Amino acid sequence: MTEYIGRFNPVLLAFFATTFTWFLTAVGAMFVFFNARPSRKVFDCSLGFAGGVMVAASFFSLLLPAIEISGEISHVPEWVVIATGFVLGCLFLYVLDRVIPHLHLNMPFNEKEGPDTNIPIPYLLVLAITLHNIPEGLAVGVAFGSTKFSAGIGVFLSAISLTFAIGLQNIPEGMAVAIPLRSAGLSKAKAFFYGQLSGLVEIAGGLMGVLAVSFFYPLLPYALSFAAGAMIYVVVEEVIPETQRAGNTDIATLSFLLGFLIMMILDTALL
Repeated sequence: MTEYIGRFNPVLLAFFATTFTWFLTAVGAMFVFFNARPSRKVFDCSLGFAGGVMVAASFFSLLLPAIEISGEISHVPEWVVIATGFVLGCLFLYVLDRVIPHLHLNMPFNEKEGPDTNIPIPYLLVLAITLHNIPEGLAVGVAFGSTKFSAGIGVFLSAISLTFAIGLQNIPEGMAVAIPLRSAGLSKAKAFFYGQLSGLVEIAGGLMGVLAVSFFYPLLPYALSFAAGAMIYVVVEEVIPETQRAGNTDIATLSFLLGFLIMMILDTALL
């Protein structure tokens, strides 16, 4: 099995994996055709679950492998490597937050972030989810990039579990973009188009991540921790505050813990 996995091109694996996560974003956006409108409690549960998945994936699928790989290939202490990558990942999202105008879900227009703009609210929502998806695509790409250097079944299955986890939480994200766009007056077709469009950035991010680590192995632990830092930044800056705004604190927290638990089980059981 290990030899068979080693024959796969990691770039193709990353492309197919991020195409899958984009597809599930499109599945979520497709609910706009059925006039589906989940309650705020359901939305907060879904968002909390997504946050738990992202935090667990950041640790078990990204930071732990980064520590192990760094110990094998670098003369620099492991904590220096992962701290450097982690901080750079956080700074990367921080800068994007400041230079790209966007509006987080369910927030009033006067709470938009980034430079002043006259872009309509629906498109600011698309930009917000697009920012959210960048680290997810990078994480999947880097995870599959690591299979080039380690054909072990555990590395491959960890990348697969990360892909499924991110894809699963992309379904409510697709809904969260398409449905407000429809409410803003766009046709169902246009709302679906922009809803699924926010997931395409994951394919681009995945390809950038896998290409970076495929051609420069010493970069791998930095890239893994970079993706982890970017994902945790999104969770702390956007996901958790959003789940607390409507008073669904307890159910959102339990959903977060459930998402973390499931991702933790997937990662540890498959290694």
